[in-house]
Amino acid sequence: MADKIVTLTVNPAIDKSTKFSGLVAEQKIRCENPHFDAGGGGVNVSKAIARLGGKSEAIFTAGGPSGELLQDLLKKEAIDYQVIKTKNWTRENFIAVDSLTNAQYRFGMPGAVILPEEANGILKLIEQLSPTYLVASGSLSEGLGDDFYEKVAAVSRKIGSKLIIDTSGEPLQKAIDEGVYLLKPNLGELAKLVGSNVLEIDQVDEAAREIIAKGGCEIVVVSLGPQGAVLVSKDICEHIPAPSVQKKSTVGAGDSMVGGMVWALSQGKSLQEMLRWGVACGSAATMNEGTQLFKKEDAERLFGWLNSYGEKYGKKA
Repeated sequence: MADKIVTLTVNPAIDKSTKFSGLVAEQKIRCENPHFDAGGGGVNVSKAIARLGGKSEAIFTAGGPSGELLQDLLKKEAIDYQVIKTKNWTRENFIAVDSLTNAQYRFGMPGAVILPEEANGILKLIEQLSPTYLVASGSLSEGLGDDFYEKVAAVSRKIGSKLIIDTSGEPLQKAIDEGVYLLKPNLGELAKLVGSNVLEIDQVDEAAREIIAKGGCEIVVVSLGPQGAVLVSKDICEHIPAPSVQKKSTVGAGDSMVGGMVWALSQGKSLQEMLRWGVACGSAATMNEGTQLFKKEDAERLFGWLNSYGEKYGKKA
């Protein structure tokens, strides 16, 4: 039986995407009919897990008509969820692609203020659900201090859940001060965590092991974008290149990567297989337009390619 996965999104969004032809200042831009998706880090992770045939329970804040739309969109995708109702409305984001240049414009709106009693409700629900894997992903809404993910980490430790965190800045630093199971920084975020202005790829291993040695986490997966990713644990260091694909959109690629990894973990797969599923799902997501994440068949094909690459170069999963 697969392990229980819960995803946490404290700053979800309605992602509205469209296309237009030619960006001209101070002129009315004619857009195609918009497409609406449920968005936000943890929500996208749950959607990614569902695409692989897995199950998770998404918990998120939701308020106002946009919050109702968010729930309706998840119902259509048959994703289990629980909502922490908020007084303030759920935010909306806007993504537009210029069909003449294929340039993508992404407009992210700030999250509504989360009230103290709503924040406490989030922590209580996590403790009540007591998952095997808890994925905390995305930015924090106003009203939640930089230490909120640190509080989530403390609850996870208390109930024995393995916390996988994907965020940035001070909230990430405070979370690893408490200790998490797995973190997924990019190269710039990893540099900040070890007090460096910049890191080269050949310095990733040492920087990640520094965090692990201090008790910040057990596993670090460093996202390198088109260069793939690096997995570092106490005993493993492995770099997997990203497959060459025709990129249409990078929206949701990071969340797809996390979804692939946590799904693999829940299925009892090795850390090396986990990394390959993550890179496969993240790469597959870039092959689709807008906010559509990835297609299962694309992820499976890319995973097969990555496995062949690993066997060729002696990196068995």
